[in-house]
Formats: sequence, structure tokens, C-alpha cells
Amino acid sequence: MRLIPSYLFRQMLGPTLAAVAALGGVALLSQTLATLDIIIDHRQSVLTFAKIVALTMPQMIAMVLPIALFVAALVTLNRLHTEHEIVVCYSAGMSRWEVNSPFFRLASLAALVTLLVNLWVQPWCERAMRDELFKVKTDLAASLVRPGEFVQPSPGLTVYAQSTDPSGQLRNVFIHQQNPDGASATFSAKYGRIEKHGDKPVLVLRQGSNQRYNQRGVLNYLAFDEYGFDLAPYLKDDQQVHYKISDRYMHELVFPDLTGEWERANRKRMLAEAHYRLSTPIYNLTFMALALWAVIGGSFSRVGYMQRIAAAAAIAGAARVLGFGAQAACDNNVGLNVLQYLIPLGPLWWSTRKLFAPNIHNYRQTQGPTLAPLQPALG
Repeated sequence: MRLIPSYLFRQMLGPTLAAVAALGGVALLSQTLATLDIIIDHRQSVLTFAKIVALTMPQMIAMVLPIALFVAALVTLNRLHTEHEIVVCYSAGMSRWEVNSPFFRLASLAALVTLLVNLWVQPWCERAMRDELFKVKTDLAASLVRPGEFVQPSPGLTVYAQSTDPSGQLRNVFIHQQNPDGASATFSAKYGRIEKHGDKPVLVLRQGSNQRYNQRGVLNYLAFDEYGFDLAPYLKDDQQVHYKISDRYMHELVFPDLTGEWERANRKRMLAEAHYRLSTPIYNLTFMALALWAVIGGSFSRVGYMQRIAAAAAIAGAARVLGFGAQAACDNNVGLNVLQYLIPLGPLWWSTRKLFAPNIHNYRQTQGPTLAPLQPALG
């Protein structure tokens, strides 16, 4: 009897992976559009852009996995039921639990994957992404020049370049430097290029001149063939990356360091995030149970199951929206965290109760003598 459950599991696995790939692709596209400014504004490489987008994928896959299960289950179950393969399973003497167990095993596997992502993979990826974004936003050398624009990357420094070629060479560069003591300097050069001398960024100017006013207002003029403008004084070494609530591991959410002001102010929000990560895997089981009820949990119908499918989709959507609302409400009230578990468990209990309720007489009345052999097996 293991052959048929294995067949049902394989029939469900393929559409689930396809649905995850499709929904994940849509989520990837939205994330790609949202992070295009990394290349456009900060002049980062495509490799950096791809790395940041890839680090967001585990969290997005965990979010779309219950929806993918629901869609794949509806497609697979409707096909199996229409082609009477479910009837064949019952005719072979399988109980309703034996027919439904392959689908629940797949949902349990998805729930386990979601839990692993929520507890370990997501915080690690979010931290790595936060570190990468911090490097991008604090990379003065990469965001120093925007062709055709006057840019002030740091107080006291204004940079302009008419254009830049694919090799990174700047043309017609203008730099104005204002020192705190009142002295100022202006650099103009025909060519320029941002380079690294050791660990320090340097803007190398070629074929240019320097006009400098001292504190007495005396102008000094100097022409040069090559000059290295040090960018290191304008880099902010005191900045530190700050991890958000979604970037923290479970032990940091449940047992935060309350000596910090930020941790004390966000204690309730961190608890809400912790319960959210523990409760979201349940939605995989809930959505699978709703899909099973929609197709094979009620009476047989030759005209289809659109009403039950629509009802199941409405219940699933409402449960997910209420789940997000409950998480937001728990940010201010710790006692409401129980709702994050009750919201998915309620539809799960209701749909499984309907699914395994003694309603087989509906099949007998609809199918007539065709399902007569099922009476001993399903009674």
C-alpha cells in the first residue's frame, strides 16, 4: 500500500516546486526593482546587486511557501479527483487518512523548512544583507560622482564630473573643498579616476590646477600633471551597522540585553517577532487542509467545486491578513501573542474536522452503484 501514497506525494511535489518557483520569481522581480538604486545611485557592481537580492530570497520563499502549497494542492487534487484517481484509492481499500497523509506529509515538510528559515537562515541572511547595504551606503568612493551633477558626499566637499566612461575614468572634474578654519581650495582637472592606495580611497586628478585661498585671503595657484586628492578624511569611521528586529536570532528576541536603551524600548516588538516566527509554519498545514477540504472534503459534484474552492481561498486569505494584523497588534500588547497561533490553528481544526467527518454517504448517493465496493473500506 506504500506505492499509492508515494505516487500521490510525487504528484503533489512537482506542482508545489513549480508554484514556489513562480511565486518566488515574482517576489524576486519586485525585490530587484526595489534595489536597483544600489547600481544606479551608488555605482555598485552587478555582483554586489545580485548578492543583496539573493540574501532576501530565503525570507520571501518562506512567505510564499504556504500560498504555493495551497495553489499546487488545488491544481493537483482537482486533477486527481476529476480523473477518478481518488476514487481508485478508496476502491483499493485506503482510508481517508491514508489518502490525505501524503499531502499532509508534504505540508509538514514545508512547515519544517519554514521553521528552519525563520529561526536560523533568515537572521543570518538579513545580517549579511544589512552588512552589505551598510558598506554600500558608507562607500564614499563609489557614490562620490554622479555625471552632470554637483554632489556633496560629505560636509565641506563638493564634487562635479561632466561624464564618466565605462572604464571608470572621469572627465572635466571639479572639486571644491571648504575647511573648518575658513580656508578653501578648488581643483579642476581634465581627467580623474577613483583608486585605492592601500586601504584608502584617492581621487587621482590629471592635467589640472589647484586654486587655494588661505586664511588671509591670499590666492595660490598650482598647475599639475597628476594630483592625488585624499578622500579618507571624509569617510565616517564612527558609523556602526544597526541590526533591526528581523535581523536578530531567536535568543536575542526572547532574551534581549535590556541594558541597552533600544532593546528596552522595543521589547514587546521583539517578542511579537519571536512568536511570529514560531507561528507562521502552521500556515503550511492550514492551507493544505483547506485545499483538501475544498476538493475532496465534501460531497461529490460533477459540475466542479468552485464554491468550496472560493470559500477555502477566502478563508486562507482572511487568516493570513488577520495574522499580519495580529503581529502588528502584539507590538503593543504581549497578551495578544496567543492570537498569532489561534488564527492559523482555527481554520486548521475546522477544515480537518470537515475533511474527516463521516460524510461518505454523499458519495454513495451521488455515484450510485459505482462506489458500492467502497462501503466496507470507508464505512
